[in-house]
Amino acid sequence: MKLYEDEITTLNGIRLTTPERTWLDLAETLSVDELVVAGDSCVRIPRPEFEGRDKPLCTLADLQRMIDRHKGKRGLRKAKEAIRLIRLGSDSPQESLLRLALVRAGLPEPEVNVPVDSGDGGRPVQPDLSYREYKVGVEYEGSAHSEEAQVVRDIARSERYEELGWTEIRISKRHMVNDAKPAVAKVRTALIQAGWRPKGRS
Repeated sequence: MKLYEDEITTLNGIRLTTPERTWLDLAETLSVDELVVAGDSCVRIPRPEFEGRDKPLCTLADLQRMIDRHKGKRGLRKAKEAIRLIRLGSDSPQESLLRLALVRAGLPEPEVNVPVDSGDGGRPVQPDLSYREYKVGVEYEGSAHSEEAQVVRDIARSERYEELGWTEIRISKRHMVNDAKPAVAKVRTALIQAGWRPKGRS
């Protein structure tokens, strides 16, 4: 294993590989989808109020630099495939996996955590995944969404979607089974109802 000096960092007095080098090393054992999830997590802009930091673990350019530097390394083919699928903005592994499943199923690629410009000065909506052209927002509901305070916020969010004329699609763990086919079906139905047509169909 060849390690360059700038691929080693120190955390709490312990020497370890940098996030970008660790990501490349993971390519030896992870699947492409898992590598995309890890990459999405590396490049996402953190929320300082929750995480105590405001900079990403690394950038997409940092990941690409690792690929370019280590030619012939095991897992490099997977890393090259994964980096083309990494997107800025994903807040959870399930959001990343859902996005990958939607695109793999032939649906348009959604935007990731982009605020909806309401123009009315009201409460903003920021879907996990969105199709602005079709006014369809996709929200992944993790286990935290069962907490009482979060339920109240989710209801208010749903009401706001309705005010804006958007369709809200709520996805949970049960929709992610069988390569997320139930989730894909829900989103596809909403897109078709909003006017989207698969390529080759009118």
